[in-house]
Amino acid sequence: MASEMRTDLIDLSHIVSDGLITYRGLPAPVICDFLSREQSRKLYSPGTEFQIGKIEMVSNTGTYIDSPFHRFADGIDLAELDLAQLADLDGVLVDALSVQGRAIGPELFADLDVGGKAVLVRTGWSRHWNSETYFEGHPFLTAATAEWLVRSGAALVGIDSYNIDDTADGARPVHTALLGANIPIVEHMCGLEHLPTSGFRFFAVPVKVRGMGTFPVRAFARLTLVS
Repeated sequence: MASEMRTDLIDLSHIVSDGLITYRGLPAPVICDFLSREQSRKLYSPGTEFQIGKIEMVSNTGTYIDSPFHRFADGIDLAELDLAQLADLDGVLVDALSVQGRAIGPELFADLDVGGKAVLVRTGWSRHWNSETYFEGHPFLTAATAEWLVRSGAALVGIDSYNIDDTADGARPVHTALLGANIPIVEHMCGLEHLPTSGFRFFAVPVKVRGMGTFPVRAFARLTLVS
């Protein structure tokens, strides 16, 4: 029997909903009608109605991407990110579940080829999403890991944790190193347990907004499987 190829799409994004707190200290989104279906009936023919929604939110909401402008005033913003940095990237998954403690060092990455790839770090922290536990004691990458990823030519780095940096470190060395090298960061991911260690393509494309450094994305992976 001839083998068959199939493609699976794996969603790696959290749902954004009214009142959701993504990052402690930042406001939750407000999602409501700008034009309700009931109001729209006055504008259209009988039996025709529409809803036009309105959302008010900070850019660091849900699963989001950081462009260099998030950290650096002269860095490229969302509108300047090249699609080649965001879509159809060869992906590699780094499983950090066995790491002792919170700090994820470069030794976990030492044998990996990450050049030109989206490097996704699975910590398992997404299991605490939308709870108070999510905000405290999260896993993070070390400055040495960020420097290794820059030297090794990573194209994008993602993590399923509260922050890719230790939030106790105000210098934010991982953001500084990666964004300083024009390597986008995707934070607050989920679903990484459904990915293989390699052999998938990664996508995380934000709205093309001028003058903004961060925005939610629908991050996903595409797997091609032989059955």
